[in-house]
Amino acid sequence: GYQLRSIMCAPLRARGRTIGVVYVDNRFFTGVFEQADLDLLSAFANQAAIAIENARLFTQTDQALERRVQELSLFQSIDQQLNKSLDLNRVLSLALDWAVAYTNADGGSIGLIEWDDQEQTRFLRLLAYKEYNPTSITDIVPASHPVLAQILQTGQSVFTQHVTPEQAIDGTPTAIQFAVPVKREQDEIIGLITLEANQLNALDAEDKAFVERLADRAAVAIKNSRLYEEIRAANKAKSDFISIVTHELRLPMTSIKGYTDLLASGMTGALNEQQTQFVDVIRRNLSRMNTLISDLSDINRIESGRMKFENKRFFLQDVVEDVSNSLQEAIAGRQQTLTVTMPEDLAAVYADPTRIGQVLSNLVSNAHKYTQDGGEIAVVIEPQQTYARVSVIDNGYGISEEDQTKLFTQFFRAESREVRAQQGWGLGLSIVKKMVEAQEGEISFQSQLGEGSTFTFTIPLAKIDAS
Repeated sequence: GYQLRSIMCAPLRARGRTIGVVYVDNRFFTGVFEQADLDLLSAFANQAAIAIENARLFTQTDQALERRVQELSLFQSIDQQLNKSLDLNRVLSLALDWAVAYTNADGGSIGLIEWDDQEQTRFLRLLAYKEYNPTSITDIVPASHPVLAQILQTGQSVFTQHVTPEQAIDGTPTAIQFAVPVKREQDEIIGLITLEANQLNALDAEDKAFVERLADRAAVAIKNSRLYEEIRAANKAKSDFISIVTHELRLPMTSIKGYTDLLASGMTGALNEQQTQFVDVIRRNLSRMNTLISDLSDINRIESGRMKFENKRFFLQDVVEDVSNSLQEAIAGRQQTLTVTMPEDLAAVYADPTRIGQVLSNLVSNAHKYTQDGGEIAVVIEPQQTYARVSVIDNGYGISEEDQTKLFTQFFRAESREVRAQQGWGLGLSIVKKMVEAQEGEISFQSQLGEGSTFTFTIPLAKIDAS
């Protein structure tokens, strides 16, 4: 115990409000505070209040910044997970998992807006649930549902307390429900995230803000998934169409070829000179059509993953010799020269020899077609550490810089007179690229208009058996 002689108090005021009090007492027998002491304490209190308020604001700012950094890091993880998958159901499940896990919700659902052709109206189809038994709740929500109707009309989230079965998006009554629209460009509503909780104060403003930001990110991932599904469906339709067309064309083509061969053989009677020319025209065009059908079938099988590659050890020398022999007559017919350069001890490679022969034949054939009479064509094979590099070089017409960017595009053919003078469908290089890459190789080219081109592809070397 002690006996107080006098005390002083001064308020701590900052920004027009009192944030605290400074208290001072005097226990000396002769100690009595005076006005001067109070003035000094008041001045101190004013300075202290400013310092305390600044410190408080700094702490709040620092905490807000830390929360923002954590939030950005969290949404970065969410974006990575959502955009890593192109499966729509997976994207929806991930978005709902994050919504429930990061908030105080007890459960929830997510669905997409669809169109009913018969009723000519929109409806919500629930596609994923969390912490609820999907068999006990509805998966179709009509546009007339009071909460859904309000969201479709306003585009805004709806928060409901004491939720009745009629108000519940999934038909399950609960204490509170928070329904957030998933919107893409032009505020078009494409889906709905709904959270539910059994306590009235379970979801706060931060939870609501988080789910709304999550919905924006989910919209992007949903759009990407839908685009992927559309592309996949279009590719399947294209693949099915090509399969049907090529199949339906092969039978009449085979029949036409058979009867044409009979005419050419003279079994139906001798042909005069003009008739022989007509038959030759038919046979040449049959050959072109067969090449087109074969190319379309190859592209279709590669893109659909149905092309089989019978990879094995083999020596490139044999493939190069077969290709050279098959094209030698055509090359000699235009007074062109074909040279082959490769080491005698070239190691075996590992790939499908038939497909590699197809690749090499296509490149050499292109060099022959797009090189002037008397031109030079070379095949150069160089072994590297893990692969063999095969180059087909010509001193022909070359490729313009503009056309080089489209060279491997299906059905692309340059507009130059020299190119258009040759028969072709613009499929060869596309097939070559896909075949090389399907066998763990790479293809590249260099070309200069008027000087020629070099096409190079690689093939893995066969691994040496340690045994």
